[in-house]
Amino acid sequence: ISGVDDDHVFISSGENVSLPCNNALHDCRSTTWSYIRFRHSAAVELIALGIKKKDTESHERLSLGSDCSLNIKNITKDDYGSYRCQQYVNGQQQVPDARVFLHVLHVSSSSSQTEISAGSSVSLSCQLYSYPGVFCDYWIRSEGIDLLWVNQAGDKLKISDSRYQISAPGHCIITLTTTLLNEDDNREWRCEVTQVKTSATYTVKIS
Repeated sequence: ISGVDDDHVFISSGENVSLPCNNALHDCRSTTWSYIRFRHSAAVELIALGIKKKDTESHERLSLGSDCSLNIKNITKDDYGSYRCQQYVNGQQQVPDARVFLHVLHVSSSSSQTEISAGSSVSLSCQLYSYPGVFCDYWIRSEGIDLLWVNQAGDKLKISDSRYQISAPGHCIITLTTTLLNEDDNREWRCEVTQVKTSATYTVKIS
């Protein structure tokens, strides 16, 4: 999604993403990418004048595209935040910043076990990580975007279904609780972000 000055990119954890640099010059030797997770934190340089910095936590997962985009492999929920592409020539910034807000959709389970027995209750929490926390609720609400749980057929799970308890304590988090049946083995539950067609899945295995 592109705004007047900013881009918004939605991705689920575990996937790869390419963040556009909309102010790139003729080559990437002037390109610097930096990252801010929270409003009051300092910017961390990821790419400096086209060269990848080696002292960042995400160093191994980063690369610079031929169009100066920032490629990130195996996205984690901690990669959410504000990314800034800048162009410097001889130490002077050439054009205004190009900002990209990365929103990461992540599903986690209340059970630490990889296999859960039938008859057990499990809660799946789907959260959209944005920049910063209060920004997520405001932005999602203003854009008419919503989080919802769907089954393998793509049908929305409804609160009226006695099998499921669905709660949404905020616009950016929705929880599904259910008691597992034998036929739930390898069943996939999917959390979707409406409007932007992003989803994250969780597959239950019955022991």
